[in-house]
Amino acid sequence: MENKIIHRADSRGNADLGWLKSKHTFSFANYYNPDRMNFGALRVLNDDTVSGGRGFGDHPHDNMEIISIPLEGDLVHKDSMGNEAVIKAGEIQVMSAGTGIYHSEYNKNQGESVKFLQIWLYPNQRNVKPRYDQIKINTTERNKFHQILSPNADDAGVWIYQNAWFHIGTFDGGSSTSYQLKDKNNGVYAFVLTGEVNINGENLGERDGMGIWNVESLDVKATKDARVLLMEVPMLG
Repeated sequence: MENKIIHRADSRGNADLGWLKSKHTFSFANYYNPDRMNFGALRVLNDDTVSGGRGFGDHPHDNMEIISIPLEGDLVHKDSMGNEAVIKAGEIQVMSAGTGIYHSEYNKNQGESVKFLQIWLYPNQRNVKPRYDQIKINTTERNKFHQILSPNADDAGVWIYQNAWFHIGTFDGGSSTSYQLKDKNNGVYAFVLTGEVNINGENLGERDGMGIWNVESLDVKATKDARVLLMEVPMLG
């Protein structure tokens, strides 16, 4: 039987540190909601806006798959593996924190904000050697989903230590498509970046999220021009 859970944009946790404005779909930092701890292996979905020239200082992570998807602006990344890079809208960054990593992220530009999604997934292997990667997302073709993450290094997009697949698509109003789950034991968390869509009969607006499981496929209809991120993840029992 199909199961759904909907998280409306205005129901998310809120953090405002002046230089950082963040919306938390799941419990994070000072936002705690026992009903919003995770969706399967998806532990964190933060919608962050960082002021010009500001950012997150050096801080540690371990045993977590960390994905950043910039939406606007340029984000500078530095880490204890010696990586230093700028990630921009149209790219995706991944870190397997594994045995432990330190990193920092800050807004490269003084005069404009940077907006990005910060996503954490529980890994399926612990204490792996930390790793980093980033790629440009090829999403020029509209009205279809493009794979941007998978468990397979030889597949499209970046890869992580988890049986998870991410897809992103930009849709014209009135268009429709379907998404077939890669693993029947997984669920999908859909996050609407812009516009409005109907997924399996549920109307979702900008920054609304919906988790759905015990399904084999999703029917996605754009009721307005829209951009949608699908995160297929194990449900962890």
